[in-house]
Amino acid sequence: MGEPTRILCVVNDATLPDTLSRLFLSRDIQVLRAESGKEALGIARGESVAVVVAGNLLPEMRGVELLSQIRDLSPNTVRVLLAGHTDLPAAIEATHRGVASRFLEEPWVEEEIFRTVEGGVRRYQVIRSLRHADEAALLWIAQEIELKDPYTRGHCDRVAAAALKIAGALRLPEGTLRAIKHGSWLHDCGKIDVPEGILNYPGKLSTADFEVIKKHPGWGAEIGRQANLPEEVINIILHHHERFDGKGYPTGAKGTEIPLEARIVAVADVFDAMSGDRPYAKGYDREEAMRVMGVLREAALDPRLVDLLLANLTP
Repeated sequence: MGEPTRILCVVNDATLPDTLSRLFLSRDIQVLRAESGKEALGIARGESVAVVVAGNLLPEMRGVELLSQIRDLSPNTVRVLLAGHTDLPAAIEATHRGVASRFLEEPWVEEEIFRTVEGGVRRYQVIRSLRHADEAALLWIAQEIELKDPYTRGHCDRVAAAALKIAGALRLPEGTLRAIKHGSWLHDCGKIDVPEGILNYPGKLSTADFEVIKKHPGWGAEIGRQANLPEEVINIILHHHERFDGKGYPTGAKGTEIPLEARIVAVADVFDAMSGDRPYAKGYDREEAMRVMGVLREAALDPRLVDLLLANLTP
């Protein structure tokens, strides 16, 4: 039996560790508590900790300073800052600088804290699993992540198959083919950080919710870097929503500025996405999907790669 997953609470609210212990009672998760930032650092040096939940007003140091030191000690640990209203600007800045992975503003809602910490635990476990995974384990991890969105079941496998048709037609080297397969499996791994209420919303998303969705490539690339995945795989995760005309996200790269492996997976991803049913729309049949792909060439997608996919699809 492996060591338990640990959550460390460093907060002025004495009830929060007890609440988290109760919420995680049925899981192999230990909830540790520290009374000060100094004590928390001592625990982090001696134990592997999946998630640290810290208030900003702590004895001896502020929560932002504690989380900065935790990041240096254990970069994979997910860091959650609980901020009062007056601390909100500091919390936002800490999140932008990567000191805090997430922040929650008081008054805290039990369900929201549980969901945030549970997501942090899942992220930590995925990173650790990816770091030492063989190919079979990589696929299993991708399929587990995919379960968060039931409408994408089988998507990562189908994207890999289509992407490899394009890559095979280009006669790319074996190492690149392997990266394209793995990147196809993991391209949406950043969705692990997207709330399920947004991910599975049965309708058009609000502008604010779509902005959350647009963060998943960056979140996924961060997971890939922390798991020491190859650069080509990280490129796919980060850039698979870029557009050939530069109107995509997260960086707005265009044309050949977008890495080839990411352009290949983008074509495969779009083709499979438009072929599948969603909560809000029925997918196209193959003939219509191929027609729409022709419309998207040059604007959203690399035209040469679209042509290669359509030429290599089995009837």
